[in-house]
Amino acid sequence: MSGGPVGIVLVSHSARVAESVAELAAGLAAGGAVAPVAAAGGTAGGGLGTSAERIAAAAREVDRGAGVALIADLGSAVLTVKALLADDELPPRSRLVDAPFVEGAVAALVAASSGASLDAVAAAAQEAYDYRKG
Repeated sequence: MSGGPVGIVLVSHSARVAESVAELAAGLAAGGAVAPVAAAGGTAGGGLGTSAERIAAAAREVDRGAGVALIADLGSAVLTVKALLADDELPPRSRLVDAPFVEGAVAALVAASSGASLDAVAAAAQEAYDYRKG
């Protein structure tokens, strides 16, 4: 791993949802240094939707050189991240991670905070699909 820990960006259609999930994940990952996490939710005007500019700014904010894992909530958030990746508008080693939004965010931040590589952070987030609640 080069640089610091993997950064995490939570992309939601709602700023409040993204911020709340970031707060929850950081609280559950506490116990030592917590990897950088940023919420990229809503539009620039404060409405529901996604903003490519907010996502790119959040990715730059958390990038410490080890990669950035982006976790998105719904369809157009995913499409916006994919477009940013295709256009090389995100930091090097940025990756869209296919994971459930809340559980994946927690797993990713815990892994990143322990110093895991981008591959390991993505794997931890994806494994959250296997968590069964009943």
